[in-house]
Amino acid sequence: MLLAPVRDPMTCHLLALCFDANDPLRLARFWAGVLGWEMADDPPDGIALLPSDDTGFRIRFLPTQEQKAGQNQLHFDLTSTSLEDQQQTVTRSLGLGARHIDIGQRPEEVHVVLADPEGNEFCVIEPDNNFLADCGFIGALACDGSQEVGYFWSEALGWPLVWDQDQETAIRSPRGGPKITWGGPPLMPKTGKNRLHFDIAPPVHGDQQTEVDRLVSLGATRIDIGQGEVSWVVMADPDGHEFCVLTPR
Repeated sequence: MLLAPVRDPMTCHLLALCFDANDPLRLARFWAGVLGWEMADDPPDGIALLPSDDTGFRIRFLPTQEQKAGQNQLHFDLTSTSLEDQQQTVTRSLGLGARHIDIGQRPEEVHVVLADPEGNEFCVIEPDNNFLADCGFIGALACDGSQEVGYFWSEALGWPLVWDQDQETAIRSPRGGPKITWGGPPLMPKTGKNRLHFDIAPPVHGDQQTEVDRLVSLGATRIDIGQGEVSWVVMADPDGHEFCVLTPR
């Protein structure tokens, strides 16, 4: 039985990583096949994958008419236990609809760069990668971002820094799961709304407005992306990347 993650009552909770999807059902089926996670309805009109490990957040697929433009500023790093295991993940992904892509990786690099059926990039990392050695299959959410934004998310989520060198940062939940990493400069130019974003929930017994005010004090801003009258609050972190603060559950 998958137990609900234990939440720190004083900090917000990373509830979900959300994909904007032209075909949410197809994309959810792809990632369910890659990760081995179960699908579930996600009202009002989305689909979610529920973690079967210590990941601690779900993955949501939300409908959009917008087409993907440019490289995403966040992607999965999937781990491998051996070269055979790495190849099996690549083969399984290709069979589900992924494709090989070139984003400028060097020939000597041994990770494999793929794109899902809607072009979202992800990497299958080589075995014996020391940085991800104690992580699960989703080793990291690798983000384009500054040192400042790494500090912001560490404070926002209450996750300690597990890497902070040469302007590269990484955080990880005290309960385990994937690392979230930011690669430092140079940063990619941001063009339009990000294809992937975080949904976070206020602390236990907290309220949405108090959490929004706290996040503003840490360097976030409220933004309008045309969301209209909705129950969640759309914000941007110090690098301008969108995320949503939901109402308490």
